[in-house]
Amino acid sequence: MPTSAVRERPESWFPPRAEPVRLALGAVLAAAGFLLAWAVLHEGFYARYVIVDTPIYQDYGERMAAGELPYRDFRVEYPPGALPAFVLPALTLDRPAAPERYVRRFEWLMAACGTAALILMAVSLLSLRAAGRRAVAALGFAALAPLALGSVILSRFDLWPAALAAGALAAFLHGRDRLGSGVLGVAVVAKLYPLVLVPLAAAWVWRRRGRREALVCGGILAAVVALAFVPFLVLAPGGVTDSLGRQLSRPLQVESLGAAGLFALRNLFGLGLELRSGHGSQNLAGALPTAVGIVQSLVQIGVLMWIWRAFACGPPERERLVRYSAAALLAFVALGKVLSPQFLIWLVPLVPLVGGRRGLAASALLGLALVLTQLWFPFRYWDFALRFDEASAWLVLARDVVLVACLAVLVWPVSRGSPREA
Repeated sequence: MPTSAVRERPESWFPPRAEPVRLALGAVLAAAGFLLAWAVLHEGFYARYVIVDTPIYQDYGERMAAGELPYRDFRVEYPPGALPAFVLPALTLDRPAAPERYVRRFEWLMAACGTAALILMAVSLLSLRAAGRRAVAALGFAALAPLALGSVILSRFDLWPAALAAGALAAFLHGRDRLGSGVLGVAVVAKLYPLVLVPLAAAWVWRRRGRREALVCGGILAAVVALAFVPFLVLAPGGVTDSLGRQLSRPLQVESLGAAGLFALRNLFGLGLELRSGHGSQNLAGALPTAVGIVQSLVQIGVLMWIWRAFACGPPERERLVRYSAAALLAFVALGKVLSPQFLIWLVPLVPLVGGRRGLAASALLGLALVLTQLWFPFRYWDFALRFDEASAWLVLARDVVLVACLAVLVWPVSRGSPREA
C-alpha cells in the first residue's frame, strides 16, 4: 500500500440539502413497509408451520436474568455480543415466563433491529449520493425481504449483527473511521461473520488516512472484542473455548453448496450418504463429505483473500467499499460449510446498496435466493434433512447456485472502456 494518505473532510461528501430530506422520507416509508411485512409474517401460510430458535434464546435469557453466568453455569453456542438479544426480552418477565410472552418481546426487539438497519442503509445511500430510483430500489428491497425469506426472520437474532454491520459500513462511508471500527468490533462479538469485513476496513482506512490511523482503528476494534471476550475467558475459559471450537469445527451441513452437490449425485447416480445430527444442525458424515468440506473451506478462504487483495489494490472509493463488502459476505455465506436460511439475513442490508446494473443484477439474484429458500424452509426442511426429499434437494442446490452467481456478479471485473462503478 502507498505510504501517502488521501485526506478528505467528511463534510465535503454530503450531497445538497434536499437530498437528505428525501432519503429520510424514504427511510421512514421503508421502515413502515418493513413493519407491515413483519406483521404479515404472522398471518396465513407464513404462520402454519415454523421452525424456531426462540426456546433456546428464552432459556439463555432466563438463566442470565436469574444471575447465572454464561459459559460457566450453562453452555452458550454464540459469542458474548449475542447475549443482549437473549436477555433483554427476559428481564421484565416473571420466571419461568410463558413462551408466547418471551417470543413477543423478542420479535419486537428484532423488528427494532431491522428498522435500524433500514435507517443505516439510508445513511449509507446518502454518502453514496444515491438518489431517486436507486435509493427507492435499495430501501424497498430490504423492506420487503422478510416476505421473500419467510418466517425464519422472526425467530432468529441475526438482524442484530446485520444492523451492526450496516452501521459500521455507514460510519466508514461517512469518514467516521474510529466509530466504524468500534461498531464493527461489536458486530464481530455479536456473531463472528463480520470478521470478513475487517481486512476491507483496514485497507480502507490505511489508503485514505494512513498507516497510523489504520493502527488506531485496529486497536479500537481489538479493544472492543477484548472487552467482550476477556471477562468470560477469565471466569469461564473452558466454556468460551468450547463455544468457539464448536463453531469452527462444524461438519458439512446439509444445506451447504458442497452437500447440495452430493445430494445431486445421490439423486442422479445413487450415491450413498449418511446423515448425522450435531452442532445444532443436520450434517453429512463420512470420508467424502469431510473431504468436500475441507475443499470447500479452502476455496472459501482463497476467494475471500482474493476479494481483500483486489479491494486493497484498487482505489479507495466508497462504491468499491460497498461492493467488496457485499462480495465478502456473499463469499462467506455461499462457500461456507454451513449455510442456514438465516444467513441470508446478513446480506439484505448490504447487497442492495451496490449501484448500477451490477447492483440491480445482484439484488435480483439475492431476491431469487430468498424465495428459493422459502420454497423448502420451513415447510419441507425435515423431509429434506431426514428423508433426503429429492424435490427439496434440487431447490437447495438451486438456491446455492444462485448465491454463487450473485457473488460472481459482484466480483466480475469491469471491462476496459466500460463506465466505472455506478
